[in-house]
Amino acid sequence: MPMTAQDDVVVAGVGETDYSRSSKRSPDLLAAQAILASCRDAGIDPRHIDGIVGYPHQTSPEEIVSMFGLPGVTFSPTLHMGGASAVASLGSAAHAIRAGAASCVLVYRARNGASGARVGTRASHLPAQHLRTQLEHPYGLNTPAQRYAMICRRYMHEHGLTRRQLGHVALAMRAWAQLNPNALMHGKPLTMDDYLAGRMIADPYTLFDCSPETDGACAVIVTTADRVGGRDVAARVSAVAEGRPCAPDDLTSRPDLLAIGLDEAARRAWDASSLGPQDMDAAMIYDCFTFELLHQLESAGFAKEGEAGAFVEREGIGPGGALPVNTHGGLLSEGHLVGLNHVVEAVRQLRGECGERQVADARRIAVTGWGDLGDGSIGVLERIEVNR
Repeated sequence: MPMTAQDDVVVAGVGETDYSRSSKRSPDLLAAQAILASCRDAGIDPRHIDGIVGYPHQTSPEEIVSMFGLPGVTFSPTLHMGGASAVASLGSAAHAIRAGAASCVLVYRARNGASGARVGTRASHLPAQHLRTQLEHPYGLNTPAQRYAMICRRYMHEHGLTRRQLGHVALAMRAWAQLNPNALMHGKPLTMDDYLAGRMIADPYTLFDCSPETDGACAVIVTTADRVGGRDVAARVSAVAEGRPCAPDDLTSRPDLLAIGLDEAARRAWDASSLGPQDMDAAMIYDCFTFELLHQLESAGFAKEGEAGAFVEREGIGPGGALPVNTHGGLLSEGHLVGLNHVVEAVRQLRGECGERQVADARRIAVTGWGDLGDGSIGVLERIEVNR
């Protein structure tokens, strides 16, 4: 069941490291730096953490317990939803707090995605390995770009999406990154000519359709509003929902490539929050590839079916556009931290801390996640007053 709106559960602290192509630090050290930063931001002692939501194939909850000498962790699930896990983790954390299973829950991501294990290894993290190794690898189907390109190509066939419309997504993310000094692509503007000249990766995806591999870490602290110290506002977790597509272990044989887990998750989250896309001041949409941002804009209800490309081209999602999307630059231009950096940015926007890229009077922001072979998640965060 999706969570209903409550005043008590908030993201009280966020933290991150620099994002780079070569961190020269271990993922464990990156994790520690981001966790400490999130605890400082929340105004709590790390030893108050009693819940940890882990992520597969990264620094484990057990290692975090040892690292910080945590005396009383009572809740420590690990979610297997790929990039949908970051937002779904907010739901798990909030459920634990409301059920009394924990009172202060850590969610984190740490990876050397550029200087460590590269994108080609991720197939071993997907479900149904017998399908991957026996039916896909022999034919060269091994990377996310190859898999998700099939979905994009199907949408192009059905709805007439153009390369230039994909390019508007890439350009918007790069424009936001120019306003974010911590973005991997800060100081590296992109033009439409640059985009169209990008080398082919997996048709129709070219270089600038793909999020860059990234080293870095980020973390968030989820707790109750009465534990927020040092500031007057916080980001309330108003609703979170998750969903999986038909046959979530297999993409190539799925009857409908365009049906994804976010379809149903978004409906349940909007119902639980009593809000809708029209009520959001901004959106943080998981953008591993340009089309998947468009895909989720439609799935979450921000654009009508078949019209996301035209919406982005006409209305705009970059600075000055009708719908601010991924104001940090997203995975495409800030860095690929498996979507948790989208949550970090949403919280900072709601607290009014984003400087040049700040969305005026941001009070409600939706954050989505996309993972594995179409798993989806969505969270609705709202600005609330605390300590008054």
